[in-house]
Amino acid sequence: MNPLTRMAGALAAGALTLLSLAGCDDQRIRELEEDVSTEADVRARFGEPETIWPESDGGRTLEYNRQPAGHRNYMITIGPGGKMTALRQVLAPHNFERVRPGMDEEAVRRLLGKPAKRTPYVLKQETDWDWNWIDPPSREMVFTATFGPDGRVKRTGSVEKLPDGR
Repeated sequence: MNPLTRMAGALAAGALTLLSLAGCDDQRIRELEEDVSTEADVRARFGEPETIWPESDGGRTLEYNRQPAGHRNYMITIGPGGKMTALRQVLAPHNFERVRPGMDEEAVRRLLGKPAKRTPYVLKQETDWDWNWIDPPSREMVFTATFGPDGRVKRTGSVEKLPDGR
């Protein structure tokens, strides 16, 4: 098999994986109901969370990361009574607008979930965190938060992802 045919096959397989991942998430979400589903129900459908964030009311938010291959990150809140109280897909413009200069890394991570990529720029003393997201219906985008040496946001922005994946 020639290299181009192999590459095309690999790209097609990757695209199918992404589509099936999104489809699986949609099915999992339909199977859960706010104020009815338990943490055990969430874990049975989504598996182990990337991170568990404690809430001030005694509840917990489970982070389910779909980066770098996907375009979504989910935050699923379990209330103090053990029932799911919220399921949010957090990679969206209304959340990106909440990332402001001066926010620390933990606050951004808690808001958006784990980034797809972290790129340090040693000479500039900056680090870019990138998240892949979709501007509906299908425009692939990258949201970037740039942090200074103090671990605080300096600036943010979104750009359309180039066809070569950058």
